[in-house]
Amino acid sequence: MIYCNYNRREFLRLAGGGALALGLLGACGQRGGSVVSLIKEPDDMEPVIDPGSLEKRELIIGYVPVNDCLPFAVAYSQGFFKKYGLKVKLSRESSWAASRDGVIFGRLDAAPVVSGAVINARLGAEGAIPARLCAGMTIHRHGNAITMSRGMWEAGVRPLHEYQGDLEKMGYDIRSYFQSIPGSKRNVAVVLSSAIYEYLVRNLLALCKMNVMRDFRIIIIPPPQMVSNMRIGAMDMYMVAEPWNTRAISGNEGVGFTFAHGRELWSGHPDRLLGVMEDFIEKNPKTYRSLIKAMVEACRWCSRIENKEELAELASARAFTGAKAIYTRAALTGDYNYGGFDGQERKKYIPDATLFFDMADYLKDDTNDHSTFLWHSQGLWLMTQSARWKQIRSLPDDPVNVVSKSWRTDLYRDIVSEIGIACPKENLKIEPGSRFIDGIEFNPEDLRGYLDSQNKKY
Repeated sequence: MIYCNYNRREFLRLAGGGALALGLLGACGQRGGSVVSLIKEPDDMEPVIDPGSLEKRELIIGYVPVNDCLPFAVAYSQGFFKKYGLKVKLSRESSWAASRDGVIFGRLDAAPVVSGAVINARLGAEGAIPARLCAGMTIHRHGNAITMSRGMWEAGVRPLHEYQGDLEKMGYDIRSYFQSIPGSKRNVAVVLSSAIYEYLVRNLLALCKMNVMRDFRIIIIPPPQMVSNMRIGAMDMYMVAEPWNTRAISGNEGVGFTFAHGRELWSGHPDRLLGVMEDFIEKNPKTYRSLIKAMVEACRWCSRIENKEELAELASARAFTGAKAIYTRAALTGDYNYGGFDGQERKKYIPDATLFFDMADYLKDDTNDHSTFLWHSQGLWLMTQSARWKQIRSLPDDPVNVVSKSWRTDLYRDIVSEIGIACPKENLKIEPGSRFIDGIEFNPEDLRGYLDSQNKKY
């Protein structure tokens, strides 16, 4: 491993300002985009456990260049990995499929995985060979949005909040636009199939009274390529994590506008999960505990208001998103701009734009609830969507058991109790209809009834 002569603050200043040449990545980084050589761990962080007691101290952990990578960047640059005896190499992944598959096929020890993909890997969704993928914790909630093209704006579509709850009008505007263009151009992009963004997009289009299975093509595009693909007309609508929504709006790239923040579609939804294989947990139980503790501490650090500006700067480093801090900060500080093409300002303060640890009060269903906790009921919601959109043949006979093996809440509770974090005692909860754009309550004890209610409504 080659180290460059930059400390963390010097690197952030140069990378955020664009003065650090791309050649530095090639000269100092490893293939695959490792940033270990670019951002150093603090020298004064002493391990609280003996590194020699871990079954596997050296780990390769993936990340994808969106704001989601921040807990990994913070765990490294603030020394949380080092604190718990881990020596980590961060590997920049080209897409969310690469991040997921890197874990499944053993190239990566751990990586963020799009919510929904863990359970679907277990179930062999879309004909894949089942894999014993597990989620150790939630990396963050929210932090994403739907961007629509200038063509949709000119056809009369506006940001969701401007419809003031008139979903009939919203549906008419979106439906009218897509009905006015050839079927071959009805493309919608997401970052991964069989995962939460696809489900939120499909549900929105179904709410607009369109036949999603027949009339649309869902295409998969890596996050950094979303803006350029909209510019050339590859799609009229995409859902992605920030900063690739803010970058698209007028005053920035000017290729689209933000239709809705993900929290407006499902408030409190889990976005990214920490993915590991089940056999990694079994073979390396002490290492796994250190990994969870380091990542939870990093998420708590990300959650503090006083760290938001530094987070935006860290996210903008070339090794991470490479986007300017004015793009990365919106979903971190909550100063969100929806954009538009009429010269009017559409800025809103959204304090829960991205939830790394602390939960907004209106989302707390338990006094001990926090963002990194995994609710099995939310995993069950994702499973219903996989069944609804024919990615699995049907709901499994014992869906709760599948989720409990996939989302390791049992281990999480025990691990974080050692660092003074209390958790909800239950794994299941009812999601009120008020949290979903379609207004349908989700009861995890009646999955088939929920599926019937969604299909009947549309």
